[in-house]
Amino acid sequence: MQKFIIIAIDGPAASGKSTLAKYLADKLGFLYVDTGAMYRAITYYALEKNIENDEDAVVEAAKNINLTLQYSNGLTRVFIDGKEVTDNIRTPKVNSKVSDISRIKDVRVELVKLQQKFGENNNLVVEGRDTTTVVFPNADLKIFLTANAKERAKRRYLEFKEKGVEISLDEVEKSLLNRDTIDSSRKVSPLTKAKDAIEVDTTNLTIQEEVNRILNIVEKIINK
Repeated sequence: MQKFIIIAIDGPAASGKSTLAKYLADKLGFLYVDTGAMYRAITYYALEKNIENDEDAVVEAAKNINLTLQYSNGLTRVFIDGKEVTDNIRTPKVNSKVSDISRIKDVRVELVKLQQKFGENNNLVVEGRDTTTVVFPNADLKIFLTANAKERAKRRYLEFKEKGVEISLDEVEKSLLNRDTIDSSRKVSPLTKAKDAIEVDTTNLTIQEEVNRILNIVEKIINK
């Protein structure tokens, strides 16, 4: 039976998880799974249906929604019931609500089931806020990315600016710090570093420096 390799990347918002995961997946030829996009999709759907404050309705949506991901050319395309919502899920409105939706226990249960299926038949690079502790606790490599709040806010602000979203840097930093508090203090799958995860502070690293550091570790695992 073939042994598939799973690389799980965890860490707070805007620490560089998605960027690193995409580079690694492309370089290694692994499947890339953005778990955060899945929670954003559920959040977007709840906001569109005006059920974001009805926990039971959100859970029901998570159970029945037809959510698919397609990764190609460095972009994760997200579809709900066949309709693409890739851009819709990355707005300040979704950002402000995604942590509240993500901490609903039964929503996480449903999405974790889907995420784990991806790892059954694929070499995988997966990133999100509980991938190293809950989704893939037995991953071959666990990475916990960090960066200081101001650097993370700057990165997220530039993302919004590129998309033409009007928001101030202060607002972005405040939103990120609020998400940090919610994610790290929630009762279900809180943001925390796994004991066997390798911590990498990306504040002063270029993406190439990050990738090279992690690739060296991955090669040792593959060549075991």
